[in-house]
Amino acid sequence: MKIRRFFKCHKKNTRHWLGSAVKHSRGSGKPCLTLSLWCLLLALPAAAQQICGGNLGENIFTAGDFGSGTTNLLPFDPGIAPGYIYTLSPPPNDGLYTITNNMASWPFLFPGWLAITDNSDDPNGYMMVVNASYAPGAFYEQTVEGLCDNTLYVFSADIFNIISTPTPNYIKPNVSFLLNEQVRYTTGEIPQNQQWNTHGFTFTTAPGETAVKLTLRNNAPGGIGNDLALDNISFRACGPQALILPLETANICEDGEPIALEATIIGSQYPNPSIQWQQSSNQGATWSNIPGAASPSFLHTQLAAGYYYYRYLLANSPENLANAKCRVISNVKVVYVQPKLFNFADTICEGLLYPFGGSMLSARGTYTHTFLSSLGCDSIVTLQLEVVPDLDGTADLEAVAPTCYGDQDGAIIVSNLRAFYPPVSVSLAGGGSLLGEGSFSNLGSGLYQLSFSDRFGCALEVAIELENPPPMYLDLGPDREIKLAQSLRLPALSNYPLAALEWMPDYQVFCALPCLSPLLQPFETTVYFFTGTSPAGCQASDTLTIRVEELREVFIPNAFSPNEDGRNDRLTLFAAPELVREILHAQIFDRWGGLVFEARNFPPNDLSRGWDGRFKAQELPAGVFAYHFEVQFIDGRVAHYSGALHLVR
Repeated sequence: MKIRRFFKCHKKNTRHWLGSAVKHSRGSGKPCLTLSLWCLLLALPAAAQQICGGNLGENIFTAGDFGSGTTNLLPFDPGIAPGYIYTLSPPPNDGLYTITNNMASWPFLFPGWLAITDNSDDPNGYMMVVNASYAPGAFYEQTVEGLCDNTLYVFSADIFNIISTPTPNYIKPNVSFLLNEQVRYTTGEIPQNQQWNTHGFTFTTAPGETAVKLTLRNNAPGGIGNDLALDNISFRACGPQALILPLETANICEDGEPIALEATIIGSQYPNPSIQWQQSSNQGATWSNIPGAASPSFLHTQLAAGYYYYRYLLANSPENLANAKCRVISNVKVVYVQPKLFNFADTICEGLLYPFGGSMLSARGTYTHTFLSSLGCDSIVTLQLEVVPDLDGTADLEAVAPTCYGDQDGAIIVSNLRAFYPPVSVSLAGGGSLLGEGSFSNLGSGLYQLSFSDRFGCALEVAIELENPPPMYLDLGPDREIKLAQSLRLPALSNYPLAALEWMPDYQVFCALPCLSPLLQPFETTVYFFTGTSPAGCQASDTLTIRVEELREVFIPNAFSPNEDGRNDRLTLFAAPELVREILHAQIFDRWGGLVFEARNFPPNDLSRGWDGRFKAQELPAGVFAYHFEVQFIDGRVAHYSGALHLVR
């Protein structure tokens, strides 16, 4: 069902027609009604023109909203655009158009185009999308017959420039409204304001004129831009303001007097107005003429309790009044007849008090009291009060404590309600309620009060406590001191089982996941931040400082005797293997500075790579030599060691 709305009170976009209007929804037969004066007297948007100062008639263009359908595109050419070609392969190119309910469902859009829907609340409502031809020309045309002469009409349409606001240098649509091939109104350039803009004009049919041809013509050139959507094409009779004042609902008493409804006509368009009052028995869905009700005043005489809906048709003559294309429609007036007698029954739980007529009732029985309503009507109220026994209802409650200390993920589970009159409402003090069984979640620790109340007011109050679990702690012990290249196995102590242990920084930490006892080997004094996580997700943290004593101990003999006796036969650098990564460069010089030995990239303590006292396979004589060692330690630092040594023979 597609309902077109013509008033701000009926649609998000502001429509500017003054007066009431009825639009029968396609397929439903139900009209959309305008009920308030402020809807009739809307201020106009800047893009629109004030083209009717009074009320409107029914839309003569019953297909002016292009209908509605579940398919994205109307599957056939409606034949409404002379000179344009209908396409089922959107987006349409220049000179093509399509009928669609949602441009977002197209395979793609041209750059700068907006993916819009039609101008109604119907998600399946169709609109016309036009990619204007290079040459100006008509893109919509209809001939209307059966009109009345000397009658004011409105021809209008909603137009959307489908180019987005940020897109520059695009041609803007410019549309003329033609009457019998003559231009009567031109929109000018329609802005890229990303909204529907309403445009139109009024005209009066000439004496004897009962048919007109209405045309929409594109004036802008085709090419980059000039792309538009069209919806809600409207052609209606326009008359004076046809009102039933005041606009608010008229309230009368069932035993009161009939009420007169007056037709208020503001404007001189109809010098000899003809009126026909109508009544609706289904809240405005359909309307029927009231026989003989053709005068400006109508007397509502029905005093049976209920709501009554009235409006009137207005035209310039009895002949025009009989033609739906030549008359306008007033606003809807509602008359409410408040009943005098009210009979109702109620039931309360034993022990409760029921206020009625200034008394507090507690016993079963029939009670009568006369009240004065806010409308000033005398109302006789008869109450049949029942009292049921309190069954002492109970329920099972389960307290689910928060997972971790201070968390807000606790819950109270309510189940097994019994000995109540259902339905049962369960309320939690401080907020939240249930209808029947269920749970209250996102709760912290504390004492909670639950209130149970069934359909008759039988009640139960229960207190339940959610306990806070103990706070989690993590203890890594005191700060430690180690020497460079030493490692430390760190046990983490916690009052909860640990599922994970994380730390920062992760430099020189060794362990396999899940790592609950890491091996640390920092090369410099480091402060570690540890976070332990329990299997339930609780967390605790601790810090540990490991101070590193940087002792770079190496030993280079000051003498050696390469006599193959198995002692001190070779010269090298000695150090703890975990301290020194490698000897980068070793050199031995004679007393005159000549290089007699050189080796690179070998481990400490490796005698096989040391000097054997030879130079070019010849034994050198005893004497004093100089050495130089370039050493890289485990932390990557490099140190140089130089000195003298004695070769002993």
